[in-house]
Amino acid sequence: MSAKLLDGKPIAAGINEQLKQEIEALKLKYYSAPHLAALQVGADESSAVYVKSQINAAAKLGIEYKLHTLDAKSSQKNIEDYLDKLNNDKSVTGIILQLPIPKNINAKELQLKIAVDKDVEAVNPEDLGRVFAGGYKIAPCTAAATMELIQSTGIDLVGKEAVVVGRSAIVGKPVAMLLLEKNATVTICHTGTQKRGVLAEHVKTAEILVVAAGSPGLIKGEWIKDGAVVIDVGTTMVNGKITGDVEFDEAAKRAAYVTPVPGGLGPLTTAILMRNTTELFKAQNQL
Repeated sequence: MSAKLLDGKPIAAGINEQLKQEIEALKLKYYSAPHLAALQVGADESSAVYVKSQINAAAKLGIEYKLHTLDAKSSQKNIEDYLDKLNNDKSVTGIILQLPIPKNINAKELQLKIAVDKDVEAVNPEDLGRVFAGGYKIAPCTAAATMELIQSTGIDLVGKEAVVVGRSAIVGKPVAMLLLEKNATVTICHTGTQKRGVLAEHVKTAEILVVAAGSPGLIKGEWIKDGAVVIDVGTTMVNGKITGDVEFDEAAKRAAYVTPVPGGLGPLTTAILMRNTTELFKAQNQL
């Protein structure tokens, strides 16, 4: 079997076209447009790729975008104070904290400092609660992009064995809940699964496999079930090259659909980020 590539670019293009028209209409009617503020602490190669994508997308859509940078030696308090400044800036629609950040900084605490009505990544407890309970308006960007790609296959998810590798609050957990919402049978694997030595056993059952572990080559191609849908969220820079969590070449021989890295989720995740920013703008202005 030779897998079909799940390229996020065409789906992203459709979302962006709709957003462009919507933002143009907002400007004409309200003389205002969404403003996305990105905060980056230190420098990271993989993060730089995402930032560049954000800058380009915002410019094309008419969204105001500003990258705020802080030194890698910044303290937790200094970063929190800067987030408070952005929270209190009425011109700012949404705030994104670029990850990863220096290891001495508590990223979770920083994300919780972002005002709920400006949390464009929807990683605060209130938004995540809506994802878990249903009735959400925005969802974490990468998780939402993952679901867009899966649904683009046209495969009926009801009862399907879905395995999510990774349990982060911004990808693994929300993806699991979004799959559950579609009545898939969901298993979450994590470091404990790997430590017990049963990761391969679970992966081999997956009809839908989402890998968001941040560990290059973690999932061996020989583990992939024939005909599976494989979404590789991993984007780790290895020797100057962005590398995924799945052994792509071998996985592509078995899967029905597989995402390339880079190029699979990246463009779509950026489009979802812009869509979330626009949704926050409308909510803040009661539109």
